[in-house]
Amino acid sequence: MAFRRIAGTGFTAPVTADVDLHGTIDAVYRAESGAVLATLIRLLGGFEPAEEALHDAFAAAMEQWPRDGVPENPRSWLISAGRFKAIDRMRRSARFRTVQGELAVQMEGGAGDETTLEADEVEDDRLRLIFTCCHPALPGDAQVALTLREICGLTTEEIASAFLTVPATVAQRIVRAKRKIRAAGIPYEVPAQAELPERLDNVLRVVYLVFNEGYSASAGESLTRPDISAEAIRLGRLLVELLPEPEALGLLALMLLNESRRAARSSPAGELVLLDEQDRTLWNRAQIEEGAALVRRALLSQRFGRYTLQAAITAVHAEARDPTSTDWSEIVGLYRVLLRVDPSPVVELNHAVAVAMLEGPEAGLRLIDTILARGDLGDYHLAHSAQADLNRRLGRIDAARAAYERALSLVRQEPERRFIERRLAEMAAAE
Repeated sequence: MAFRRIAGTGFTAPVTADVDLHGTIDAVYRAESGAVLATLIRLLGGFEPAEEALHDAFAAAMEQWPRDGVPENPRSWLISAGRFKAIDRMRRSARFRTVQGELAVQMEGGAGDETTLEADEVEDDRLRLIFTCCHPALPGDAQVALTLREICGLTTEEIASAFLTVPATVAQRIVRAKRKIRAAGIPYEVPAQAELPERLDNVLRVVYLVFNEGYSASAGESLTRPDISAEAIRLGRLLVELLPEPEALGLLALMLLNESRRAARSSPAGELVLLDEQDRTLWNRAQIEEGAALVRRALLSQRFGRYTLQAAITAVHAEARDPTSTDWSEIVGLYRVLLRVDPSPVVELNHAVAVAMLEGPEAGLRLIDTILARGDLGDYHLAHSAQADLNRRLGRIDAARAAYERALSLVRQEPERRFIERRLAEMAAAE
């Protein structure tokens, strides 16, 4: 008999089975596997047994749902099935250890009807999983990989493709992260109120790293990877749903406002299109409206930080009808506030570009030259590109050419490389 793969699950089913049911199970996996896994980790005490139980639960669904119908509450059914499968697995073990027996008895004693699991309890488990995957004791690349694998449900192959690495490397990062969680006794819990701001900031940082890789790929042939930024936005929505802190609202707003411009950021041929040259009719107005509303909510809290301020800046761009109506004075003011809240060379660079738009290229160039002269952003191609562009606008062709060539030596993304090459060709043709 022929079999087909259920997308994203690793499971197969007979092709002769009901196609609609396959679609239902696929949708349930995409929507619920993260929540089911999160609760199973709490119930079973670790990632590995929970992942086995998740697999067993969906295998049971493939067997039973065609016969019995899809349960009214698929999530609770899957949690209950996974828990019972884990108990059976322990009881069938030929080398049944005492500790396993005690765990099985404890689990069995609390395993009633699947409807006994409260929705709030499951939501808390999802928060626990997010904070565990983004624990600061784990290496940064491992936090990203573990988050995408365990919360978003991406395969190691999908993660490797997104970050231009090989699946074995991603798998190794995930395995090491799980070992670290086990060995260091990293608690599976939401941080206490006193620790929450710092820990939440780390979670938001991981989500934003994921989004940035999807919105502006760090390397490769494509300017963007929509599937990766979509996962980050999905995570952002989950955080806002579970923990509606102002900066979580701000981050979701920032991602939505940036994402709203995706369709206009590249030409049909895949070439980079700068902000002031984009066709604004292609911008997603629904995302802009949602993002702007989230910004307002976060600002009203008076407890906002760098993500909300970045979102407010992006909202000013998004709400301008055309480049000439952009309120650069407002943007410069917001960058000055952001520099006090989150001082960094990259924020300084963005502030300098805004100053150039408000006060002229000479004023912006002085700021960028200062940043580069003190040794900051020397290996950041966008700093040299900005320096080159302002020199070009001032007619300083030799300085512009040198800065573009430096940027070209650093860039790793092909659309950006081609853009810089076009700028150099244009200057050469004008001489």
